[in-house]
Amino acid sequence: MDYANLSTPPVCVADFCLIPIGTPTASVSNEVAAVQRLMKASGLQYSMHSAGTTVEGEWDAVMKLIGQAHTLVHQNGVIRIQSDIRVGTRYCRISTPSPPHLTSSRTDKKQHFSEKVTKVESILAADGKAEEKVVVVQPEEPKKVEDVVKPAAEAPKKAEVVKESKPEERRQPLTPATNQGTWASMFRK
Repeated sequence: MDYANLSTPPVCVADFCLIPIGTPTASVSNEVAAVQRLMKASGLQYSMHSAGTTVEGEWDAVMKLIGQAHTLVHQNGVIRIQSDIRVGTRYCRISTPSPPHLTSSRTDKKQHFSEKVTKVESILAADGKAEEKVVVVQPEEPKKVEDVVKPAAEAPKKAEVVKESKPEERRQPLTPATNQGTWASMFRK
């Protein structure tokens, strides 16, 4: 394999957080504002959140932008910066007779990072509309399973949502006193 000519993925979504070290105050809002101006000038899709920035675009453009953010914060007087970066890519695997390998530079699905958030929010919104079995916990009595057709949010206060299982498959909760089923219990004989 020719590693020197191995290409990078065509596009990515990167979530990054620059951590300036040795600033005169605990506040880094001026540094964040400077980086956000850089993001806007880049023309890439981005979104600032409370713990960093998500940026989407061609791999080389995104990595260059993160490097430029470092340079910008250094130019503003910060001597040392640490970064946390998470990068996600999607790639289409094309099978050929022998052996299967990546032969295409296209991604398998074009999806903006905000669409991912919207998808998860729609799944969570549907949670309150699902029919579920509710176990009603009554003091000093065994648990009884009753069919309840209510959203989980409207269930009685002393109710737990559980999956039905056979009695022999039910596990007792772990307690510090028993340490049953924990890594610590493997070493105690």
